[in-house]
Amino acid sequence: MIIKRLWPSVAWALFILLLTGMPGAYVPKVTSFLDWASPDKIVHFILFGGLAYLILYGYSNYFNGGEKSLGIIITAILIATLYGLLTEVLQHYVFIGRNGNIFDFVADAIGAVIGFLAFYLLNIKKTNRNYVDKD
Repeated sequence: MIIKRLWPSVAWALFILLLTGMPGAYVPKVTSFLDWASPDKIVHFILFGGLAYLILYGYSNYFNGGEKSLGIIITAILIATLYGLLTEVLQHYVFIGRNGNIFDFVADAIGAVIGFLAFYLLNIKKTNRNYVDKD
């Protein structure tokens, strides 16, 4: 059942919300001469890449190599990216001691794409190779 396969992505999304909603005083500050290249962005890559990966994992039984698979991939990347946008908006307008950052959102979106690439390399490519080997 799809719900069982999606619970890791839902749990990960809640974990992201918890981390992004923590007051700024509790988040370690790392200074860098380039804000967009700070180690903080690596955390965004990992968080939102992980979210895209887990969403794709949840739907992995539905991959057929056709348009449906492409739709699932695009949807997973969009969900992770839009969730990144949501967390930045919440940080800017709702969460106390936090402020949204466009560079964080860009890192979230790049992370979502990296999550897809990781999923592709670890799962889809391997599955396609198995189909070729069986023929």
